[in-house]
Parts: sequence; structure tokens; C-alpha cells
Amino acid sequence: MSTEFSFIILTLNEEQHLPKLLESIAGLSARTFVLDSGSTDKTIQICEHYKVITAFNVFENHPKQWNVALNLFEINTPWVIGLDADQVITPELFQLLLTFKNEHHLNINGIYFNRKNIFKGKWIKFGGYYPKYLLKMFRYNVGYSDLNENMDHKFQVTGKTIIWKRGHLLEENLKENHINFWIEKHNRYSDLLAIEEIERMQFLRKSPLKPNFWGSPNERNASLKELWWKLPHYTRPILYFSYRMFLLGGILDGKTGVIYHFLQGFWFRLIVDIKIEEKLNDLKKTKTVPQLRLYRNDEYLRFLFLFPTLFLVLYFFNLAFIGFTIPGGYYIQFLDQYLNYINLWRYFNITTTANVLNKLGYEVYIDTNRLHVQGRAGFILVYSCLGYGILSLFGAFVLSYPKTLKNRLIYLTCGVFVFQLLNITRFVLTALYWKPAPLFLKINSHEIFNWTIYAIIAISTYLWLNDKKIKP
Repeated sequence: MSTEFSFIILTLNEEQHLPKLLESIAGLSARTFVLDSGSTDKTIQICEHYKVITAFNVFENHPKQWNVALNLFEINTPWVIGLDADQVITPELFQLLLTFKNEHHLNINGIYFNRKNIFKGKWIKFGGYYPKYLLKMFRYNVGYSDLNENMDHKFQVTGKTIIWKRGHLLEENLKENHINFWIEKHNRYSDLLAIEEIERMQFLRKSPLKPNFWGSPNERNASLKELWWKLPHYTRPILYFSYRMFLLGGILDGKTGVIYHFLQGFWFRLIVDIKIEEKLNDLKKTKTVPQLRLYRNDEYLRFLFLFPTLFLVLYFFNLAFIGFTIPGGYYIQFLDQYLNYINLWRYFNITTTANVLNKLGYEVYIDTNRLHVQGRAGFILVYSCLGYGILSLFGAFVLSYPKTLKNRLIYLTCGVFVFQLLNITRFVLTALYWKPAPLFLKINSHEIFNWTIYAIIAISTYLWLNDKKIKP
């Protein structure tokens, strides 16, 4: 009998799945426990055949059932593996477990397994479903069931974790081959999820993890959920389904995969939002509706409309202004002579760059749109080099995001200053060191600068959005 780990499995009428799972782990010689919630098929007989220790508990939801299982059974191994009955250990994962030694993992408290999800016989490979890391193995009395979740169960653990990318859990619920079962199950789940989200609106639930997009899989998932809860109802299922289908390649999963992404990523999420609205309407009648969080949802709906609108206004205003101040076409002399901020902006960049180069001891020649360094290189400063497109995007996002006006103005000012500083630095380096790149590279300093700026904006904006000191 293994002295390294034990298995715990939850069951309810799992005669179709349980033999496959138990066969896949039989060679590990690990004690196996099953917490059943009232099976009426051959589940218990199968457990007896495989000499599995069983117990009974009335099912309320998965997190609570796992919590009971972790506290009910007598576990005498340092590690526990929690599996669903419709999961199977692959041979590669079997080998990792077969050679597992606690003494080699003394500084580790949790291990993530890589899951392959199968729907109607089709491996769902895209749409964010692979790789999918689940915390399934953890130290007993260190790992625990997250009771702050009502439906989307997960184990949590403090301390260091690792990921086993090699080897997989295969998860295939054969009952879901009949669509009625899938719909009925997710209809029940939607009730649990709607109740959970309303309780979060009332600040009755809080994740035990600090959301961190760059952290462990559980921390990253917590950060994405934080974003999900902030998005407006009815809009977020559309955004999520589009994100999974196109940005994450869900459309590449074929007919069966597209059906799955539609059902799980759109239909189910839409049903949850409908039920949230229904339950909130019931709360309104009792005057206990959580007004504060509802107002925040309205603000995010306003943001989703205002952000692209403001970006288009800023971007095309600059384009139109450039068109009105260039002789020919729709030229307006008054704008060109007295209000031409574009030319002033370009003049500022050229003269500032020239002053920096002069301070460094170089001889510089400039005119309205050119700069040349004696014995070095130079550049022609066209309008696109000013960065009005990037600044329009950045400004529109910051000004429309629902934070206090003071915080937005400070971040916007700092962002514009840093952008301008980096742009001047680029001009100085271009004037001193520019050389034509080989044709096969097909890149230039302008593209490199743009991608650098976008990366800086993305990172700084993420930090700004997640700064707990800044009040929303």
C-alpha cells in the first residue's frame, strides 16, 4: 500500500465512469476513498469490488462535499489526490505518480495536473481549454476545498506549488453525450452561480487568494474572475464567447467544439445573467437589493460604450485636423496659422531632440520636419511618428475607466510624460545610430518603438487597475 498519497473521489450514480478511473489508478496501490451522495445504480458494488472505502453524505454542492470528504476520512498519507469520477489517469501521469516520493517534494504543498476535456468524443483543444492546469494533488491538512465558490469547485493550498505539464487527466462525462443531461445539469449550476454572484455583490463571499494574472493557475483564474464580475451582465457572455472563439481559437475545434464553446461560453453564462436579474428583482421587492455593486455594473457598461467611442473621436479628430492644416484639399488657413497644435508638437520633438544632441556635443541641423547630425544619421519626422494613435488609445481608456477623476488625471499625465520622454529618446538614438535593416527582417525602429510602448502601457495599466490603494 502506498505511503505517499491517497485518492478521494466523489460519486453519484457513476457506474458508467468509476471502473475506468479505478482501473487507471489500480497499479499505484494507494488507499482510495469514495464519498457517495446516494447512488441508486451499481456504484457502491463497484467500490466494494475494488476494495474502496466508502461513506455517505447528502450532496449540497461540490465545494461543501469536498470539504466533508477531506475531513471525514482517516487519511494517513502526507498527500491527497482529489478526482472526479469521470476523470482517468493517463499512463504518463501514472508513471509520475508511481515514482513520486514525498522526500523529493518537501518544499512543495501542491501539484497541478494538466487536464484534457472531452465532449461528445471530441477533445476540446482550443478556446482556453488546453493546457488546463487543475490543483488535484496537495498535502493533507494543507490543501482545502474553497467554500467561497458555490459551483466552480477548486482546491486551494498555501505555499509553493508546481505544475506537471507532462501526463494528463482525461475528463469525459459520457452522460453529456445526451444534450438533455448537459442542459439539466447546467441549469442547476446556473442557479448556484447566480446565487453566488449576488452574494458577492453583497460582499458575503470573498476569494481566499490574492488575484494575480502572472501567478499560479488558481491565482490567474481568480484575477480573470475578478474581471468577469466587474463586466456588465448580458454583455459579458457575448464578449467571452467571442474571446474564446476567435482570440483563443475555439473555432478550430470543429463542429462539436463550436457547439461546446457556444453552450458553455455563451448559453450557460447568459442563463446565469438572466437568473441574476430575476433574483435581484425579487430582492428589490424586499428592499434588500445591493445598490452599490449594481451601480458599479452600470459604470462598466458605460465604460464599454465610452472607451471605443472616445478613442474614435480622438483618433479621427487628429487625422481630420492634419487634413485641414495641409495645403490643398480641405485646407483651412486659420487653423494652420493659429491653432496648429500638430506642428507645434512636431516642432517640440525636433527642437528638444536637437537640444539633447547639442548637450552631448554633436552638431545638429534642423528644419520644420527634418533633423541631421553631422557625421551621423538623421530622420524625417512624419505625423505618424508623433504617436497620436497610441496616445488616443491610452487617453480614451484612462479617461473612460470608472476610477476617481483625480486618479485618472494623474495616471494620464504620467503616461503622456513617459511616452514623450521615450519618444525623444528614440529620436536621439535614431539620429545617432540608425542604419537600414536587412530586407528579410521587414522591421524598422517605428514598429519596434510602437510594440515597446504598447507593452509598457499594458503592464503599467494592469498595475494601475489592480492597485488596491486606488479607490474605484
